[in-house]
Amino acid sequence: MLITADLSIPFPRSLVYSTYRDKLVELVDYLPNVRSVEVKSRREENERIYCVNCWRGGGRIPLAVRAVLGKAMLSWTEYDTWDESNYTLEWRIETHAFTEAVFCAGKNYFIEDNSNTIIETRGEFKIAPEQLEGWPQSLKVQIATQVENFLGKKIVPNLIQMSAGVHNYLEQRTTTRN
Repeated sequence: MLITADLSIPFPRSLVYSTYRDKLVELVDYLPNVRSVEVKSRREENERIYCVNCWRGGGRIPLAVRAVLGKAMLSWTEYDTWDESNYTLEWRIETHAFTEAVFCAGKNYFIEDNSNTIIETRGEFKIAPEQLEGWPQSLKVQIATQVENFLGKKIVPNLIQMSAGVHNYLEQRTTTRN
């Protein structure tokens, strides 16, 4: 499944880019489907910044539903490479459940558009049925297809939510300073 989203934030590119990269923990307050983000590592090398972040989702999911899904189904590790020379972010997500079966990776392009920033996200999300352990062979394709379709429909709304969170965060910071 291809991931495609083009989002606009009415702030300068350098500010939007650095906010996504450097203020992730602070942005959690603006992301209702995220419970926490923990920065596992961050290093600068050859004009790039490499980050590893552990996300815990399920913010506004009812407690009973969260209990059924379990922590592993609602958490993932994101591996990021930020390249400010061309305002891009290459990312790869490793799920904490069915890790071997899930592939999710892509690239974000932060594009200057007058005083706005367009964020183009291009990526891919797929589940390899043959890698699903603990399920009968006859059900693996059906399960992979259903889970991929269900989760795939959540990705773009979450990207939109992240963009709205960054927008609200920056708007609040700008209003507070004036």
